[in-house]
Amino acid sequence: MTQSLNIALAQCNFLVGDIPGNTTLICQQAAEAAVAGADLIVFSELALTGYPPEDLLLRPSLQRRIDTALEQIAAASSEIAIAIGYPWMDNDVLYNCAAVWYRGEELGRYAKQYLPNYQVFDEKRYFTEGIDSCVIPFRGHQLGLTVCEDVWFDGPVDDAVNAGATLILNLNASPFHMGKLEERVELMQRHATRCKVPLLYVNQVGGQDELVFDGSSFAISAEAHCVLQMPSWQSALGYVQLQDQQLSAISASQLAREDDLASLYQALVLGVRDYVNKNRFPGVVLGLSGGIDSALTLAIAADALGPERVRAVMMPFTYTSDMSKSDASLQAEAMGVRYESISIEPMYREFMAGLSDNFAGLAVDTTEENLQSRCRGVLLMALSNKTGYMVLTTGNKSEMAVGYATLYGDMAGGYGALKDVYKTKVFALADYRNSISPIIPQRVIDRPPSAELAPDQKDEDSLPPYPVLDSILERYIEHDDSADSIIAAGYEREDVMRVIRLVDVTEYKRRQAPIGVRVTRRGFGRDRRYPVTNGWKAGV
Repeated sequence: MTQSLNIALAQCNFLVGDIPGNTTLICQQAAEAAVAGADLIVFSELALTGYPPEDLLLRPSLQRRIDTALEQIAAASSEIAIAIGYPWMDNDVLYNCAAVWYRGEELGRYAKQYLPNYQVFDEKRYFTEGIDSCVIPFRGHQLGLTVCEDVWFDGPVDDAVNAGATLILNLNASPFHMGKLEERVELMQRHATRCKVPLLYVNQVGGQDELVFDGSSFAISAEAHCVLQMPSWQSALGYVQLQDQQLSAISASQLAREDDLASLYQALVLGVRDYVNKNRFPGVVLGLSGGIDSALTLAIAADALGPERVRAVMMPFTYTSDMSKSDASLQAEAMGVRYESISIEPMYREFMAGLSDNFAGLAVDTTEENLQSRCRGVLLMALSNKTGYMVLTTGNKSEMAVGYATLYGDMAGGYGALKDVYKTKVFALADYRNSISPIIPQRVIDRPPSAELAPDQKDEDSLPPYPVLDSILERYIEHDDSADSIIAAGYEREDVMRVIRLVDVTEYKRRQAPIGVRVTRRGFGRDRRYPVTNGWKAGV
């Protein structure tokens, strides 16, 4: 009978680039786990640097800082073994490594073999692939090290098992998108079924620019049972025990999972919270129009930061309805945020007077609508400059896809909470948030969406209904379906060609939009890199 091994899974929120701060957090977590009786603690991929460190990996002082951090890790390993991820330079070649430290010694080091270079990942820009497995004897057990993408292929797991591994440790920095948790668990269960070994999946948590990491670390037994499911969206320590190849949880096992809308909402909240807090903004300011996008954005902001750090501004104009003014005020009061109303009428009139000679004899068009939006952008940016509060934009993915947003107007700001959320999901999320507490007035959800930039204006005057629009957009953006295949699926040719053309010709706008939380498989940002200037024609 082999001796039992108590293992802690450390789900931490690291700050990219803060190697000293991350190292201190790691040492604190290791000490806490040791007191709780753990023999080994496992952290996430590139825990020392945070993930993704991007071009910080090219800084000449990187290795010196890693060396200093590892000295602290070695000192912290006197009572507990520490499995940790970090970049490592060997003969001028950089590797994405995982290693186990115990009693001041490195027991073994592994270099990640599969470097993802798709969607948001570009690890081949920085790292070289490893070629060897690493199995470390520890207290009668054989620990096989793998890093993130390695387990999406059979080879690294098979190699570790063939080398004698009796437990697979997988150190991850796996960003969230809807449906991701189920994919991970099924993947690891498949490995357990194939190889008859238990596996630990340790993921980081927290927001990093457009990415958000859900944590959701878990443990799979050799019989392919999920014996430990750690919580999503929060830092935590989970504990399992391995004895005679039997893996069992020795801490509270949270096997119940959030439904999709709850998970999506928490992703948006965490993304906003960490972007604001990690960049040390005192709070956020946003335009509250009485429409559903700004209403949901306000709810996310207040839940992320607390109402005392959120400022909402109604900026009415001639076409702003009394209903919009009333609903904005009601929601701000219900949520306890600072609220004020500043009319854009005077500044709009001054702009128009100043432009009167240039506009003489020209028909009214979208120029005047855009000017309204730009007046609002100027107001919000002025408040941001004066108070230090970051402007939180309110546009959704449907609008950004087809260019229904104004440069230097409603696109002005530092971060977009709904940037990767389609309009139909905005409605669903508003209903979900109201199911927790009714803070969004129901008629904001029920009324037809309108930018209120012209009399009796409605979004569907110039766009297909949002369920149709979003379905076309998802096929074209998420799945790269062709115009012909979308039309063949039953959509009107006129709608498809118009929507695709709008997506293609407004890439220049999206390049100038603020970053925002990524929650789909393909957001506008690192995922999707189309040239602004190009001669590609859809449907050809």
